[in-house]
Amino acid sequence: MLEKIYTLSKSGEKIAMLTCYDATFAKLMEHAGVDILLVGDSLGMVLQGAENTLNVSMHHMTYHTKMVKNGAPNTPIMADMPIGSYEQDNEAAYKNALWLVKSGAQIVKFEGGGKRVETARYLVEHGIPVCAHLGFTPQSVNQLGGYKIQGKTDESAAQILQDAIDMSEAGASFVLLEMVPAALAKQITESIHCPTIGIGAGVDCTGQVLVLQDLLGIYTGAASKHPAEFKNPRFVRNFLQDTNSVQSAVAAYVKAVKDKSFPAAQHSY
Repeated sequence: MLEKIYTLSKSGEKIAMLTCYDATFAKLMEHAGVDILLVGDSLGMVLQGAENTLNVSMHHMTYHTKMVKNGAPNTPIMADMPIGSYEQDNEAAYKNALWLVKSGAQIVKFEGGGKRVETARYLVEHGIPVCAHLGFTPQSVNQLGGYKIQGKTDESAAQILQDAIDMSEAGASFVLLEMVPAALAKQITESIHCPTIGIGAGVDCTGQVLVLQDLLGIYTGAASKHPAEFKNPRFVRNFLQDTNSVQSAVAAYVKAVKDKSFPAAQHSY
């Protein structure tokens, strides 16, 4: 199923990805032409009301992956490996990744470079496609000091670039770049063999991803906080406000990614 995505990438057409957590939206997205559905651990925030993704479990991820698969049997599904499911050792990572695959995912995504490169290599060698998540990595939000752009210094930019190259050479099928300068994302996209997916990383990535609730303009932060305290990240665009239905908003997002009108300069760093 991933072959059609690689064909799309080679042709120069942009890849449109959205997060998805249930069968109803999965069916809607499949019919709207979304290329890849991401069952993200962002569900900890947008579905569970938490402040971050750190309490999401493998049980949560496999449950929602199954629901998305039920609604979109013909669309590639990427599923996040939650914190604690891949860091211990490669064999544990493989067992958890296989659990996600058996639940309906065609590819698994996990965060970080460095020693995680060997994790990627191990999974690929055992037949599991991998997406490497670099730049801002939400599972490391406490270590990173909050939701901050990454790769602003020469040293950190060089490290993200090297991690992307290493992940590509280890056999990663995709590299997702979150909240990195657009110029760095462009350099990475031109330097590696696999497609890049951007979120807050400029228009030059091979494709784009957004959280569904951000696209619809309905996410206002953790359940415990007043909506007035929430400020959308720079990379978010509300597609629902210019359309008359959820279906039209998703279709508008796909079109904007394909014609390269999203992300615009104001959505990039």
